[in-house]
Amino acid sequence: MGMTTYKPRDFNLSNLKGISDETLEMHFKLYEGYVKETNKLNEKIAEFIKDAKVDQDEFADYSELKRRLGFEYNGMVLHEYYFDNLKNGGGTGDPTGRTGFRKAAEESFGSYDIWKADFVGIGKMRGVGWAICYENPANGQLSNHWISLHETGNVAGFNYKPADRPKYIEAFFSNIDWGAVERRLHRLVAQPMAA
Repeated sequence: MGMTTYKPRDFNLSNLKGISDETLEMHFKLYEGYVKETNKLNEKIAEFIKDAKVDQDEFADYSELKRRLGFEYNGMVLHEYYFDNLKNGGGTGDPTGRTGFRKAAEESFGSYDIWKADFVGIGKMRGVGWAICYENPANGQLSNHWISLHETGNVAGFNYKPADRPKYIEAFFSNIDWGAVERRLHRLVAQPMAA
């Protein structure tokens, strides 16, 4: 069994409501870069450990590669979650019914609207990073967080300027594929944010 090589996935996301193809193209290029760098770092790390040990005199170089791998790999996976959250042609609005994600939001926050207000509030915060909704595997409770891990090399020239962030968040919600969110309920909902 060898090292995993990742390939960029194709995402058919045209005609989104309020999110331009140009914005998506910038995210796709970032994503492809994360995939490329993840593979490159995995190759270099494999060289270090090919004899099943890490030499002490090479430990600093190995450590830096492993730290960088966390950044690149996380950027790759978070973008896949983000793209999977969106629906070609636009989403259906807020989830309905008392099952799946809506039920989890209600049980965790008292209502879906309170969960959404908290998530949107995080998305409007200043800074570069991600608004992420996690599900605690121990108790099933949802928890919204700001993650600033990707402050280096984030979306340059992002279409939504900081003052337009509320419009972007509104557009994001109008394009959510709640079926995809339901299937991934035990993982996370991620949304990248630009400065």
